[in-house]
Amino acid sequence: MNIDGKPYRTIWLNDDGWSVSIIDQTKLPFAFEIVELKSLEDAARAIKTMQVRGAPLIGATAAYGLALGLREDPSDNWLDDAAEILNATRPTAVNLKWALDQMKDAVRNQPRDSRVEAAYAKAKEICDEDVETCRKIGEHGLGLIRAHAARKKGEPVEILTHCNAGWLATVDWGTALAPVYMAHDEGIPVHVWVDETRPRNQGAYLTAYELGAHGVPHTLIADNVGGHLMQRGKIDLCIVGTDRTTAGGDVANKIGTYLKALAATDNDVPFFVALPSSTIDWELQSGADIPIEERGGEEVKFVTGKLPDGTVATVEIAPEGTEAANFAFDVTPRKMVTGFITDRGVAPATPDGLIRLYPERMKKDAA
Repeated sequence: MNIDGKPYRTIWLNDDGWSVSIIDQTKLPFAFEIVELKSLEDAARAIKTMQVRGAPLIGATAAYGLALGLREDPSDNWLDDAAEILNATRPTAVNLKWALDQMKDAVRNQPRDSRVEAAYAKAKEICDEDVETCRKIGEHGLGLIRAHAARKKGEPVEILTHCNAGWLATVDWGTALAPVYMAHDEGIPVHVWVDETRPRNQGAYLTAYELGAHGVPHTLIADNVGGHLMQRGKIDLCIVGTDRTTAGGDVANKIGTYLKALAATDNDVPFFVALPSSTIDWELQSGADIPIEERGGEEVKFVTGKLPDGTVATVEIAPEGTEAANFAFDVTPRKMVTGFITDRGVAPATPDGLIRLYPERMKKDAA
């Protein structure tokens, strides 16, 4: 995707062949800053502090983080310890463990003097595969938008999204927003209602930023407005991402997603979840078993914005001493999900629907 006409991925290997650069998402939308990662600790910090976020990008960053760690020590013990350090940074997004397992499998049986090279090659492969996966998600989701556009007869297709599941959440393209970008580029009139997504405001800071940079019409709304818009017939469909989806079809996504699904169900608005296969946790059947990350209360009590003089400042919005709870994700039951948009097609949000797309999982589980 482009920023000021220049193409970017969210993470890339630098010209020196070993250090890695990321876009610091904690600075957006007020500043565009690039940060270099030169150690495993740098990568772990970037994930934990949400300089990078979004399940696919977290996995990609962890992959390069492990490669950076192996530059310091390629031993078996450090391979396992480094993976554990990275895996502990964010508990909900299953892509993190998936990527680290891929990395360990790629280097475990390599001679020590070949492990670093193998690690970097695998990390690059994970990133390139994510780009292609998201492109395919976009193509399959585009068909849904085309169908709505045919019924709208020239009126914009009205799409509501929650949090940020665009290219900033992946290596490129995005998941939930990939079909939107493709529809816009194809000339289909689309308009996106962007949830602000408290408490970290990923919708206001990130989704609005990247949609604006690409020229996609959009409107920022408070988190509680979606149900009202659905009642008034102003939403054609909802498309969100996911940080972990169970084999049973339940979906963990940014806090507030469940409430949007409830409103969509009550108003007969299609509710789709866009996801790469790496986000499916084949070992879990129920969303009740997904670990839900709880973050610090300061994210609820403070908000960052730009002052009239252009200064970026963080201000407190609650009485001093107020206790705040900060649950980062919630779980939407599969019965409220119209379907999954994946790199292999669109399927019902059921175990059978997933297995039809990924039949190799049935053979693996049966074995």
